[in-house]
Amino acid sequence: MSPTRPELSGSFGMASATHWLAAASAMSILERGGNAFDAAVAGGLVLQVVEPHLNGPGGEVPILIHRGATGEISLLCGQGPIPSGASVSAVRDLGLTQVPGTGMLAVCVPGAFGAWMTLLEQFGRLSLEEVMAPALRYARGGFRLLPRAAATIAAQRQNFLDHWPTSAQVYLDHGQAPAGNSQWRNLLLAETYERILSEATAGEGDRDRQIDRARRVFYEGFVAERMADFVQNHESMDESGAPHSGFLTGDDLADWRPSLERPLSLAYKGKTIYKAGPWSQGPVFLQQLKILEGFDLDSLDPTSAEYIHTVVESAKLCFADRDAYYGDPEAVSIPMEQLLSSTYAEERRRLIEHTASLEFRPGIAGDRGPWVPDPQLVGGVEGVGAGAPPDPIGRDTCHIDVVDAEGNVVSATPSGGWLHGGPCVPELGFSLSTRAQMGWLDDRSPSAYVGGRRPRTTLSPSLVVDDDGRVTGFGTPGGDQQDQWSFLFFLRRIHGQRDLQEAIDTPTFHISHLYSSFYPRTILHGRINVEGRISPEVVAELRERGHDVVVDGRWSLGRVCAVSFYRGELTAGSDPRQDQAYAVGR
Repeated sequence: MSPTRPELSGSFGMASATHWLAAASAMSILERGGNAFDAAVAGGLVLQVVEPHLNGPGGEVPILIHRGATGEISLLCGQGPIPSGASVSAVRDLGLTQVPGTGMLAVCVPGAFGAWMTLLEQFGRLSLEEVMAPALRYARGGFRLLPRAAATIAAQRQNFLDHWPTSAQVYLDHGQAPAGNSQWRNLLLAETYERILSEATAGEGDRDRQIDRARRVFYEGFVAERMADFVQNHESMDESGAPHSGFLTGDDLADWRPSLERPLSLAYKGKTIYKAGPWSQGPVFLQQLKILEGFDLDSLDPTSAEYIHTVVESAKLCFADRDAYYGDPEAVSIPMEQLLSSTYAEERRRLIEHTASLEFRPGIAGDRGPWVPDPQLVGGVEGVGAGAPPDPIGRDTCHIDVVDAEGNVVSATPSGGWLHGGPCVPELGFSLSTRAQMGWLDDRSPSAYVGGRRPRTTLSPSLVVDDDGRVTGFGTPGGDQQDQWSFLFFLRRIHGQRDLQEAIDTPTFHISHLYSSFYPRTILHGRINVEGRISPEVVAELRERGHDVVVDGRWSLGRVCAVSFYRGELTAGSDPRQDQAYAVGR
């Protein structure tokens, strides 16, 4: 198959992002003498402006970091916790069995801004003003609004007018939604960023102190005051059909810091894969590789029925373990060592047969065994042939990867703070994270809705280091599909020996045979979605094996971005799907 775009190659720097302005802004920072860390921060802040339907300053971001000078790999966790005053009983007492996907009850401590500032302070070298300049330019000066962003605003127009007037102020013009590809700007957000920058640079001190002051302004200053007051003292209409206030306080914001952690890792066929811990869904990627070690994928066409069936059946087992065992390891015991062991993988591998399994089958691990949600906590449990309920707000996210000539690599998946997740905070121009909807209203769950815990997020960037020293950073938006679409990209690279762009372009697929991480938490047993480029003969064979196959558009599943470094050569690729991701470099 001929790639849709060339794999970019150079020696100076590369950036790949889900919006071309973020990629170009990151590259401009490299051109100014910044490193990959400076560039990633600038690109990440731009994403908050130009993709407001996919992320924002009030969201979250996990960031994988490779330092070229030392080879050290770290994970910067920008996933804020559920507010300390939140609890299962507090929401149950409201007559609810699920945390609504929108509004105040789902609000977490927003971690994105703090994580980007920490990355800049500890690993970058340019000033706060230099890396914030591109985002400020687009927020105040304007940019061409994506049609998908315009469509999201249009879909929320009546909700803004009826229930969320602060969002109507930001996104509507005399009550009307903007048109796709029209010039659009967010003046309130520009004013917020300008005040943060002004207060951060007003006092004495060097670069690092200015960056720290910016973080403090956000989490302890005027931004924090307005966020906490709005959540506690304003009842907002949410998906439950009733208005509620939330639990976020000034102390929750002031007490939180992003954490620098050691990522999980796994060796596979001469490569070491690094992922976030079980507070994310990242370990699914590693578990699935352990199971697939026992299959000869090299001999299979990645668009064949046998290949798809094998990958799908292993994915079902690993996502069942995700739902049964994953959570914040600082709060609950996660049997991660056992879940990633060869013995456990062999037990799970033996469950894969020629025909599709329609069961939800977590394994037996740890002392307590698997947690399985009570039916009252689930929005829908559907069997083969059932139609998927429409997602009322179309949740999604974004991604950015950057590499520089020094071998520094950043892979980050910013999300949350969607314009459709909750009302804009007055005078700030952005909404807050609703990631707490991923907490179950059952104290026995490892991912229960409990104050102080990180919700088990879907956000999942990836880094891979080959035995010969090549470093690759990659990821994709997609919620529960992130560690499916990026996983397929990785397999194509390893077993098909494809370059970055060829691996991105190959037809893809995913399962919905899992409990959705998003409200209303549905599961579709046996469901596979495949791109229309998968042949009708393969689709027919999969159905004969018992899979519930839905054929989507020819270029519809995934938005993978990727960069790599190998002995001074830098490469990059970007996904042609949805016509907005681009890579740039030289």
